[in-house]
Amino acid sequence: MTGLPIFQVDAFTDRPFKGNPAAVCFLDEPRQDTWMQDVAREMNLSETAFLLRQEDGYSLRWFTPACEVDLCGHATLASSHALWEEKRLKPDQEARFYTRSGWLFAHRRGDWIELDFPLRPEKPAPAPAGLAAALGVEPKYVGRSLEDYLVELESEKQVREMKPDFPSLAGISSRGIIVTSRSQSTDCDFVSRFFAPALGINEDPVTGSAHCTLAPFWAERLGKKEMTGYQASSRGGFVRVRLAENRVYISGQAVTVLRGNLLEK
Repeated sequence: MTGLPIFQVDAFTDRPFKGNPAAVCFLDEPRQDTWMQDVAREMNLSETAFLLRQEDGYSLRWFTPACEVDLCGHATLASSHALWEEKRLKPDQEARFYTRSGWLFAHRRGDWIELDFPLRPEKPAPAPAGLAAALGVEPKYVGRSLEDYLVELESEKQVREMKPDFPSLAGISSRGIIVTSRSQSTDCDFVSRFFAPALGINEDPVTGSAHCTLAPFWAERLGKKEMTGYQASSRGGFVRVRLAENRVYISGQAVTVLRGNLLEK
C-alpha cells in the first residue's frame, strides 16, 4: 500500500533528537484545511509542513496541532532539507516557497541551509497585564512585533532557569512570547526561548521565525549585522542570522530522522 511521502526532520541541529522536529508532507493535489489540520494533530509536533509543487516552486503551509500559522522557520528549513535530500531539487537549485507571508527562499551553504525571510522588528510596548507573573520574572524591556511580544531579561541565567505559568501565558493576546538576553558564553551572541501556549505549544524548541524579530533587536544593541543565537530549550539549537534591508537570512542545519507514507482510506 502506498501513500503520501511524509518525513520527520530535526531542524537547527546537526544531530538527531536535538533542535526542533517538524513533519514534512509532500502533497499530490490540494487538500482541505480540515484534513491538513487532522494530519498535524496526528503528528503532534510543533509544526507540520505541507508542500505542493507549483510551476515556479512549491506552495507551503504550516499547521500546529491546533491551528494554521502565517510563518514558521524551522518547518521551512525542514522542508528545504527534505526537497534536496529526496532529490526533488538539484543541490545548487534555489528552494522557492509561496506562503501566507509571501515568497520565501532557501539556499544550500555547505552543510547549512540559509532561509531568506522578512524582518519582523518590534517596538517598545506596555507589558500586558499578568505577563511578569506568568513568566515568573520581571522584564528588563518589553516590545511587540507583528505577532509576538519580546521580553528582554537581565541575564542568561534568568532565561535558562525561568519556569513560566503556561495557562496564564495562554491568556495573553499574541502568537507567542520571545524571551531573550545577551549571552555570557563565547559561542553565541544572545540566547532566547519561545513560548506559544495559545497555539498549543507551551515551549517551542527552536523557533526560526522568532529570529525575524530577535535579529534586528540584537543588531541594534550589539552593533552587529551577523550574529549567532542559541535557543535554550531542553533540546536546544543554534541559529545564525544575517541582516539585509527588510530581510533577515536565517541559517541552520537539519537531519532526517524518519521516512514513511501517510496512508489514506
